[in-house]
Amino acid sequence: MTPPRGAVLWDLDGTLVDSEEYHWLAWKEILDQEGISLTRAQFLSSFGQRNDAILRAWLGEDASLELIRKIGDDKEAHYRELVRTNGLSPLPGAAEWVERLHQEGWPQAIASSAPRLNVEAVLDALHLRKWFQASTAAEDVQAGKPDPQVFLIAASRLNAAPGICIVVEDARAGVEGARRAGMRSIGVGKNASSLGADLATPRLSDLPADSFSSLLATAGRGLG
Repeated sequence: MTPPRGAVLWDLDGTLVDSEEYHWLAWKEILDQEGISLTRAQFLSSFGQRNDAILRAWLGEDASLELIRKIGDDKEAHYRELVRTNGLSPLPGAAEWVERLHQEGWPQAIASSAPRLNVEAVLDALHLRKWFQASTAAEDVQAGKPDPQVFLIAASRLNAAPGICIVVEDARAGVEGARRAGMRSIGVGKNASSLGADLATPRLSDLPADSFSSLLATAGRGLG
């Protein structure tokens, strides 16, 4: 079998794992302790963004950097506690695709807006760490998605040119970041068809067997 010429960059939350409820519980509890109300709608609208941007929107422009950092750190520590205590399962098809792509010779990296400790905790809980050659997390970038920086850094860590990378994402901001990076994308989740990705699927388990190779061939022809 001829190895592929491309690489795959995976978002984490909502793509490989459904951690939405843990994030919601962590934000809700920590903000309640600070006397700050949070609605589910506010939480959902923030998913996939960096904590500094999220909290700036929730707390207002007058919020101090110290308060933003404290709340963000406390929330993430509580989130990791929930992951370690209750465990996580990969979304349908996620583990199978990651292992399959590895066996086919695709380099793979995580490209996440989450803090690095969260990325490591989730990969360990899913038992998927061994399939990834690199990862990029919140600490590695100055601007969050839809800025393409997280994807460009992940690609560089795989020594892969942007034009031959395929991004797997569940958020519009991530798909837009992939587009700005000059990469193809696969949108995943119940809203996948509205994300603007090159290929969309409600579940990774529904993807045809040639999905990644077909996108790579399209990228090689410079189409799209």
